[in-house]
Amino acid sequence: MAVPFCDGPRCCDLCYTEQVRGWHLTEDRRRRWTTKVFMHWDMEGASGIFSREQAWYWGEGVRPEVATEGRDLLIADVNAAAAAALEAGVDELIVCDTHRGGGNIIMDRMLSDRRITWLQKSRGYQDGQLRWMPGLDETVDGFMLPGHHAMAGTEGAFLPHTETGEWADFRINGQSVGEMGIEACFAGHWAVPVCFAQGDQAACREAEAMFPGIVTACVKRAVDRGKCIGLEPDEARKLTAQKVAEAIGRLRAGKCRPFRPTLPMTVTIRMVEAAKAEEASKSPGVERIDTYTVQGRVERHCDVVKWITGTGLP
Repeated sequence: MAVPFCDGPRCCDLCYTEQVRGWHLTEDRRRRWTTKVFMHWDMEGASGIFSREQAWYWGEGVRPEVATEGRDLLIADVNAAAAAALEAGVDELIVCDTHRGGGNIIMDRMLSDRRITWLQKSRGYQDGQLRWMPGLDETVDGFMLPGHHAMAGTEGAFLPHTETGEWADFRINGQSVGEMGIEACFAGHWAVPVCFAQGDQAACREAEAMFPGIVTACVKRAVDRGKCIGLEPDEARKLTAQKVAEAIGRLRAGKCRPFRPTLPMTVTIRMVEAAKAEEASKSPGVERIDTYTVQGRVERHCDVVKWITGTGLP
């Protein structure tokens, strides 16, 4: 079948699944196909985390018992989701702790299984080179975004932000995206389909609008910016497990697609403070558009933030 907007075998879900992955070929092929998934964890959207203190537990004045509770909830959620992915038939699972760059999970409390690779930091070494999300490459079949939150400026969201409180709006080719969009764009370098997201109601709506075919697990809703209500942790984990299994099924059926904005990409950031725009504009390749806004132009999806933060591939 000809696809008029297609620019190659890894351009879209139709070409990707039928020409590259082969998930539509035969039922026997589908049964024998191995599945490798990259699970990129944030914390604000995890089960049972209902307060700013629990999610941003390193902050000044946070009670120690609340900080401990927050990490305990995250660890339980990560383990439950990992177990659900394996139960659903995932053969290789990479689990990356990305909240504040990582360091939130405690390794001796994590699920022990030879099929899981644990990444305690979102940056690490692969083939001797420091990069973002080591292990995410062309061998990965699906990309998951559990524990995530809505983008900066989202009304009715729990702790909405994009990377840093310094960014008021982040746009790729004119489309506002949050951290989920940025991370999915990075995965798009290898045309890895985005299949799952978990978080509050606003985060799930954002994911559903941006990623066709995605499965979401809505485990809470915001009361205000720093507080939310939702399912009890055990119930939320059960829902998440069900949705993870559903996402794996959709992934294998070729119903999820990668996020691949048109290249070259124009990436625009509106800063909260003019001084930050001025500072950023001094970097090579960064253009200042107005008092608060800077932009860069990149040729690869994996460079979506490298032009401004240095984070990406070598």
